[in-house]
Amino acid sequence: MNKKYDVIIIGSGLGGLQCAYILAKHGYKVAIFEKESQHGGCLQIFRRNGYTFDTGMHYIGALGEGEVMHTVFSYFDLFKDVKIKQLDADGFDLVTFGGKTFPYAMGYDNFAETLSYYFPTEREAIFRYIRTIQEIAYSSPMYNLKEINQPTYIESEYIKRNVGEFIASFTDNKELQQVLAGTNPLYAGVPDKTPVYVHALIMHSYIRSSYRIVGGSHTIVDSLIRSIKSMGGEVFANQEIVKIHCDDERATSIENSKGELFEATSFISNIHPAKTMQLINSHLIRNAYRHRMESMENTVSNFSLYIAFKPNMVKYMNHNIFHYDSNSVWNCQQYTDEEWPKNYLFMHHSRHQDEVYAETAQVITYMNYDDVKAWENTSVGHRGADYLAFKEQKAQRILDKLEVKFPGFRETVAFYETSSPLTYRDYTGTKNGSLYGVLRDYSCPAQTLVQQRTKIPNLFLTGQNINSHGFLGVSIGAIITAAEFLGINTIVKEINIKK
Repeated sequence: MNKKYDVIIIGSGLGGLQCAYILAKHGYKVAIFEKESQHGGCLQIFRRNGYTFDTGMHYIGALGEGEVMHTVFSYFDLFKDVKIKQLDADGFDLVTFGGKTFPYAMGYDNFAETLSYYFPTEREAIFRYIRTIQEIAYSSPMYNLKEINQPTYIESEYIKRNVGEFIASFTDNKELQQVLAGTNPLYAGVPDKTPVYVHALIMHSYIRSSYRIVGGSHTIVDSLIRSIKSMGGEVFANQEIVKIHCDDERATSIENSKGELFEATSFISNIHPAKTMQLINSHLIRNAYRHRMESMENTVSNFSLYIAFKPNMVKYMNHNIFHYDSNSVWNCQQYTDEEWPKNYLFMHHSRHQDEVYAETAQVITYMNYDDVKAWENTSVGHRGADYLAFKEQKAQRILDKLEVKFPGFRETVAFYETSSPLTYRDYTGTKNGSLYGVLRDYSCPAQTLVQQRTKIPNLFLTGQNINSHGFLGVSIGAIITAAEFLGINTIVKEINIKK
């Protein structure tokens, strides 16, 4: 038996790192155990032939001075290591379908006025939509880092209405409805399931301001780990946890794949709730709770194409493109083999503060886990020739679409890499490679809500399944989890003092 810790955290995704930072800052003896050789979960990178590729967390909203993510970054002391670059103010996201392009402009008035240019008769509807988005966002005390009695994330009325009906309530203009829903791949939205608050909080965040991380998202991971270690925390890699041991009342230790045990007073799991349940064989987890955690519907997975450009061939694009083949931006996760892909998100990675030419880019499109289920019992690098042929076929499909959008595109490509739902599953630990974890459903909110507390009194959850995903959603989830040890207002006060 090794030395005992105050808190052991399983998984080094953003939520786990942030929990470790907060608790270590308050004197807790913390240790993080990561299965992979690289830390960071969705913030991981990889390198090929001198090129660096981000795998997730491509741009962050509300990071401007005085905004909520700026406050969060300041609290975690990230600005000392992490460089940011603001996206195009008059079109940080472009939604394209039906041969038309609609820009999302930064700042609420700018956003509304810009869309009003394309929909002049809908100007009042657009402004009403914008005002309601703001109302929803500002109604959340946690989202705005306000001191509260209980960690309430959002008002219940915004949980019990779906996003499709919400958008349609402002306008009968079908094209405008599609434009307002055009960035739904940021949350894998389902129009008749996804609650309004998911859409509203994400829209609010990015409209306030949108930034890329210069040099790669791993700079966030590296900064957090350095801070955690400087405060006495320990961070381990290549440590696959296979069991959480319990006595008659609580969790007592974790066991790695080598059979080594590590004790702690408390535990936090930063992996998917269903995978957490698989680590526990204890009467403390009742069958009904276990079944709910394991059977919740998850958001769709993805297929990604990582592109390396030939030097000085492609001008850096300081915005993102959400493209759709049809006039509908919804339900692109429902497709036939012939239709795939029905949409894609295309973005350049930022490597330098003032770059003229892009070095790398990523294309992300939906892919269902069933498409790769035949290889689910294989491991990375050992999936066989038929799997490689499958990925190559999909890569060529995407390149064909980019060639249509950007004639001559193939000539600019030095090489490319691909990832499938299996890659995402194995490197991030999400169930079936789910992009954003559990799919929230407005019609049964309690059944699709994952609390930070489990049925084991000293085992807690954190990560994208606690309340919400994305950098802000995960950060709020980490605060809520750490509040089980420190109290919510203790942390909120500290965060607001730091800003």
